[in-house]
Amino acid sequence: MEKVNIRHSISKTLLFLLVVLFSFSQSFGQEKSASGQDNGEAIQAAQEETAGASDTAESAADGLGDPAKGKELFNSLCASCHKRYKRSTGPALNGVTSRHSMDWLYSWIKNSQAMIASGDAEAVAIYEEFNQTAMTPFPQLSNEDIDNILAYVEQPKPEPTAVVDGGAGGASGSGSGSGVSTDIILGVLAFVLLLLVVVLVLVNKTLNNFAAASGVELSKKETSGKPIWRAFAENQFLVIVTSIFFLLAAAYFAYGYLMQVGVDQTYQPVQPIHFSHRIHAGDNGVDCKYCHSSARVSKTSGVPSLNVCMNCHKVISEVAPETATEDFSKEFYDKEIAKLYNAVGWDATTQSYTGEEQPVKWVRVHNLPDFAYYNHSQHVTVAGIECQQCHGPVQEMEVLYQFAPLTMGWCINCHRETNVNLEGSGYYDKIHEQLSKKYGVETLTAAQMGATECGKCHY
Repeated sequence: MEKVNIRHSISKTLLFLLVVLFSFSQSFGQEKSASGQDNGEAIQAAQEETAGASDTAESAADGLGDPAKGKELFNSLCASCHKRYKRSTGPALNGVTSRHSMDWLYSWIKNSQAMIASGDAEAVAIYEEFNQTAMTPFPQLSNEDIDNILAYVEQPKPEPTAVVDGGAGGASGSGSGSGVSTDIILGVLAFVLLLLVVVLVLVNKTLNNFAAASGVELSKKETSGKPIWRAFAENQFLVIVTSIFFLLAAAYFAYGYLMQVGVDQTYQPVQPIHFSHRIHAGDNGVDCKYCHSSARVSKTSGVPSLNVCMNCHKVISEVAPETATEDFSKEFYDKEIAKLYNAVGWDATTQSYTGEEQPVKWVRVHNLPDFAYYNHSQHVTVAGIECQQCHGPVQEMEVLYQFAPLTMGWCINCHRETNVNLEGSGYYDKIHEQLSKKYGVETLTAAQMGATECGKCHY
C-alpha cells in the first residue's frame, strides 16, 4: 500500500502566505512614507506662506518704529499688565493707535495719573473701566521708545498654521494619497489570509477522506519508550532537586513582593489640573519654596493655596507658543489655566473674582506611613538639603512622580552617608567635640549624631 506524507504541506503554505503579506506591508509602508514626505512639504509651504504674511505685517508696522526693540520694552515693562490681543489688567493694546492720537498716547504712557487728575475724558473713562487701577508711569521712555512699543503691539495677530491631513503626526493612520485607511487595507489582507487558511483546512480534510476511501495509508510518526514525564517522576533525585529549586524561587519572589508592599516609587497620578514642574521650576526658575513655603518652618511642605498660583496667573492667562511640546500643545496648557480660573472664580474678561469657587481635589504623590515621623524644616532649613536630593530632578518633570523609594533602608543609608553641617550652629559645638573624640573623625555623619536611633523617627 503506498504511503503519502502531507504533514508539512499546510505549514509551508501558511509560511509562504505570511511572507507575501509582510512584503506587501513593507511596500505599502514605503508608499505611505513618500506620501508623508509630500504632506511635510505642503506643511512647510504653508508655514512659509504664513511667515511671508507676518513679514508683510511687520513691514506695515515699521512706520511706527522698530518692532524688535518694542518687543524687548514690552516684555520688560508692559507684559505684566497688558496683552496685545486680549484684555488683562489693562486693555488689549492691539489697535490702540486707531483709538487714540499719538500725542495722547505719549502723555498717557509717561504719566497717566496727571491726565486723570486734569480731567481728560478718555483717561478718566479708562481709569473707571478698569476698576480705578492706576497705570505705572514711565517718564523715562522717549517718544521713540513708545513708537517701538506701539509698532510691536500693532502687528496683526498671526493666523494658526493650517494642518494638512495625513501627516506623520496623524493619529488615525489614514493615508493622504488615496484616502484609504491603512487599517482597512490590513484588515482586508487579514481576512484574505484567514479565508486561505480555511480553504487549506478544507482541502486537507478532503484529501484525507479521499486517501481513506482509496485505501492509501498516511505516514505517521511512530513513538516508542515511556513518556518523559513518567521517566522524570520515577527519578527521585530529579524530583527532589526540582522541588527545592521551585521552593527557593517561590520564597525569593514572595520576599521581593512583600518587601514592595507600601513602596510607591515611580507613582505618577494624574492631577485634576495639569501642573508642569518643568515649566515652573525648570524654564521659569521658580524656587520650590515659593510655592511650598511651609517646608522651611513646618513638618510638611504643604499644598500651595490657589491664591499663590493667582499671584502670577492673574496676568498669565496663556502660555507662550514655544512652551508647547510634542505631547502637550499650547491649547492644552491654556485650558489648564482656564481650569484654575474656574476653581478660584476668576473672570479673565472683567479681571475680577466672581465668588463662585470650586475645590481642587489634588492627588497626593508622596505619603509616608503614620508611624514614621519626618520633618521638612529639619532637613530643608537646618540641614540645608536640596529638594532634588529626595524628590529627584523635579525641574525636569512634566508630570510629577515619586522619585525615591522612601523606605527605612533608604533613609538610614542617607543618614550614614551625609555629614552634618555644623557651621554657624553653636548648638552642636559641645556634642561635636565629644563625638569627634569618640569616633576619631573631624566631621560627623547624621548617623553618628544619633539619626539612626529608633526614637528619632518612631516614637
